[in-house]
Amino acid sequence: MFLHLEHGNQYMHVAGLGIYDPATAPGGFVRFKDILKFFEARLDSSPVFRRRLIGVPMDLDRPYWIEDAEVDVEYHVRHIALPYPGDWRQLCIQVARIHSRPLDRSKPLWEAYVIEGLDNIPGIPKGSFAFYTKFHHAAIDGEGGTEVMRAIHSFSVEEADREEGPRRSRVRDREPTQIELYTRALVNNVQRVPRAARFSLQTATRLAGIGTSYMGQVKELLQQAGVPSVETVKSKLRRPPVTRFSGKVSAHRVVELVGVPMADIKKVRQKIEGATINDIFMTTVGGALHKYLDAKGELPDRSMTAQIPMTLRGEHKGKDEGNHIGVAVMPLHTEIAAPLERLRAIGLGGVKAKAMVGLVGKDLTKHVYDLLPAVASELFTKKVMLPTMNIVVSNVRGPDVPMYLAGAQMVAFAPVSIAMDGLGLNITGFSYHGTLWMCAVACRDMVPDPGFFADCLRASCADLVAAADKVHANVAAPA
Repeated sequence: MFLHLEHGNQYMHVAGLGIYDPATAPGGFVRFKDILKFFEARLDSSPVFRRRLIGVPMDLDRPYWIEDAEVDVEYHVRHIALPYPGDWRQLCIQVARIHSRPLDRSKPLWEAYVIEGLDNIPGIPKGSFAFYTKFHHAAIDGEGGTEVMRAIHSFSVEEADREEGPRRSRVRDREPTQIELYTRALVNNVQRVPRAARFSLQTATRLAGIGTSYMGQVKELLQQAGVPSVETVKSKLRRPPVTRFSGKVSAHRVVELVGVPMADIKKVRQKIEGATINDIFMTTVGGALHKYLDAKGELPDRSMTAQIPMTLRGEHKGKDEGNHIGVAVMPLHTEIAAPLERLRAIGLGGVKAKAMVGLVGKDLTKHVYDLLPAVASELFTKKVMLPTMNIVVSNVRGPDVPMYLAGAQMVAFAPVSIAMDGLGLNITGFSYHGTLWMCAVACRDMVPDPGFFADCLRASCADLVAAADKVHANVAAPA
């Protein structure tokens, strides 16, 4: 799916942006060749670094991965610097420019940039550098990205020094011949037919159950609200409002990062019974959208919805699974101004979304893309899935301890994800060493003022924390 959707201005790669303080490294500095040496020693830590695609002629079958024995690290890892004065806005603009370029499919689908010159960023030690790593989403998902992040970092300076040593020999995969590719395509397509038939029967059964459950919800709403039209209720439940994020994306992106102390997030969770970290994150996003669109006079009177990626890895999150995700759709309740009321509504929406996923099966999307032809799965995406969503929101738990790259301590990290047609804004959260980093990626035409959107995220979180404090103070006050 991610390979096939990559056309026009849609590029289906994800990335990570880390910021590092070289003061912790031996000698208090890190050279570019130190990073190359460090990376070279870790190329065997995950197959994603050595895999490249082999396409099947005439797209008769899905592409195949093969592993290369040799990878040109100096091609994949590049070195650039910010111009003076080296501030936050320059870093975000540079990352957005790099993120707007596609990967070369003739090579392993990843690349990285060491970005120096971060000399005027508040809260970041002078002389720090950034490290941006980009992977195609066909090769890696959120959980896999976390594992790769762990693989290319160490948990101490001493550990990094111990890992240097002779590289073990690698075995190169043989490229399949044209005859082999045609034969595999024939066999796979023949095997896909009975699998698709079984899937269709199972899906029909699931959807029948959903229909009964869905109509029961509709009737309940009718009784509560006194609305005479079933179709009116259906449309309100299924179709989110059209917003500035609903159109086609341009070739340009904007990127913005916001860090929020995890202590504030946990404080809200402790004070508001039943609230989860993910509920609080989504409430913050919903509040930021409320503030941003309201300031522009574009706030819809109905809730915007979010596509929520879900891992299908089960207990084996660290295994080499490639991309193994499903999706759910949840309301963000952007129409609600009061943060605690929004938090409660999002918590209830999460329960309903989980129930719906339980009825459909969270692997439904995966099976659609595995079994349908690429053209049909793209139509499914555009005509069935995207009309139910406004933006993408995802939250990944990262390590709670500091990590190091070539001896330099990582002081900040955030995922940089995908903006695509119909979903022109993507907000991903990642917790690292006491901070929840929220990264917004958007089409530049849709969010021409990313700094203001970042302010909306900060203000939304602050409002939620203040509201939780106020409720707790009222409860604790003596009668």
